[in-house]
Amino acid sequence: MKNVLSDEERKKLDRRIAEAEKRTGAQIVLAVIGRSDAYPDLPWKAFALGASLAGLVVFIAGILRPPASSAVAALLSVVAILSAGAGLTLLCVLIPPVARLFLSLQRAEAETRQYAESLFLSRQMFAAADRRAVLILIGLFERRIVILPDTGLADQLQAGATGRVIDGMRAHLRAGRLAKALEAGLESLEALIRREGPSPGPSCAPANDLPNAVIEEKGV
Repeated sequence: MKNVLSDEERKKLDRRIAEAEKRTGAQIVLAVIGRSDAYPDLPWKAFALGASLAGLVVFIAGILRPPASSAVAALLSVVAILSAGAGLTLLCVLIPPVARLFLSLQRAEAETRQYAESLFLSRQMFAAADRRAVLILIGLFERRIVILPDTGLADQLQAGATGRVIDGMRAHLRAGRLAKALEAGLESLEALIRREGPSPGPSCAPANDLPNAVIEEKGV
């Protein structure tokens, strides 16, 4: 996946991550993923819808204006139905917003969370000191945000609290301001950890167990 953040945005976020980690005593990882799943069924759903709509149009047209030749009418009907299905399938493959029309919110949420959990394990975030690590992941195709804390932050970052952090990020994400969305999430998360837990002293600053660089992956 081509990097969606500019060099300046990445450097700024990397600095903000390091600063937030010093103030919270936690390890924070930001990630941007192209797709959380291949979704091979979406083109088939698009084909089925296109073919069904074309079939309905052909049926209504046949009632309103019966064809002179049944053989020609049958051929034209098949061509129209297959062409409509293939056309919508192509749009689904080439244009992500069209493909998202065939993706349910529940599945988008589930697939993004599953990818976040896999990334959490593959990056060995559980190795952070006192299990105080948290992942903020944005799925670009799904337009979903997942905040996944480890056990050391589970009490401070409960579902309701992280939900408010996500709500603050969504407006920026919808407007295409990806860096702003990540920065807003980082700021809210830092404030939440510092408010709900003890303020770390200099001796509590975490070791640099995890890299501060924002993760950018194509995904599945």
